[in-house]
Amino acid sequence: MTTIDTAAAPIEGLLPERFAGVRAAFARNFAERDDIGASFAAFVDGEPLIDIWGGWQDIERTRPWARDTIVTTYSSTKTALALCALWLADGHGLDLDAPVRRYWPEFAAAEVTTRQCLAHTAGLPGWDEPISQWDIFDYDKCVGLLANQQPWWKPGTEWHYHAITEGFLVGEVIRRIDGRTMGQVLDQEFARPLGADYHVGTGPQFDDRVAPIYPSPPTEPPPPGSIEARTVANPVFTLNIGMEIGWRRCEIPAGNGFGNARALAQLMSVLACKGEVGGRRYLSAEGALRAAEESWRGGDPSIGGVESAWGVGFALNLGPLKFGDGLSCFWGGAGGSLVVVDFDRRLAFAYVMNKLKGAPFGDPRNMSLVKALYAAL
Repeated sequence: MTTIDTAAAPIEGLLPERFAGVRAAFARNFAERDDIGASFAAFVDGEPLIDIWGGWQDIERTRPWARDTIVTTYSSTKTALALCALWLADGHGLDLDAPVRRYWPEFAAAEVTTRQCLAHTAGLPGWDEPISQWDIFDYDKCVGLLANQQPWWKPGTEWHYHAITEGFLVGEVIRRIDGRTMGQVLDQEFARPLGADYHVGTGPQFDDRVAPIYPSPPTEPPPPGSIEARTVANPVFTLNIGMEIGWRRCEIPAGNGFGNARALAQLMSVLACKGEVGGRRYLSAEGALRAAEESWRGGDPSIGGVESAWGVGFALNLGPLKFGDGLSCFWGGAGGSLVVVDFDRRLAFAYVMNKLKGAPFGDPRNMSLVKALYAAL
């Protein structure tokens, strides 16, 4: 273990000398880009290549970010959700293209498939019935309302981000088929065997390790009358909710994962290594590669209508944004966290932090790390 000497933000971990550019970018994030505490990890062939952490758990800078510090990762949780769905589709009972109601008979939207839910084309990005952000702590209420709802557009014909609902839709399909919640499947089938410190919801035994989050002011609202405006109006959702004990104690399969960069990179190594890590096979090679199986291509309203493509639970590109020069997939979370799978390099990497600064794509903190990593590779 190497300690990188910076007075402003102590940085520790595994960092070979050839990745000096990553070290410099990580340090600049604290010195120039407002990071408080963060971690960055890259795994190749299922083994750690880079595993660094630094800064502080608190804005007062009294508690250093430790090796086992974890934080809520918001929509980076969706990468773990996709992993569970891919596992279920790999010989464990799920046909991605079958109607959701095959597994969930009460589900009213006859045309919707699990693939569409994972690709954000299902037409159910929000709720019709008014709910508060506190209602998303109530899993059964959220899935019950979605079960009785009709899509807002013909499923499969438009893309609008299912920021919260994706998890309840796919999570309930997982529960109906397997009997376990998404968080339980993730824990028992992946996190524990891999030794990955990642959890969907946390119990009180984790509280001492959970770093608080520090959101920036909200970004500009979406255009009035748009699907996006309708979605964010119900419920009205603030990132400060991640500080609530209720957020820790429930399961929100698209949003309340807790972990660090190492844990997310470990989990995604299952995909990057085509299903086998450390001599254990978690998915078939075909099952792992389905993450990059194109499920949607079209205009993305969240980035001005630029054409984007989605695989199974992961973005393949957002306009010009993609990673590596071959087959890859990715997603990130509100505030800047990022998770990437590069199949050609058998590489998985992630960045996680507690200072939230807007969208994860184009964030100079994570993009500087990505650029430095690929330059060294």
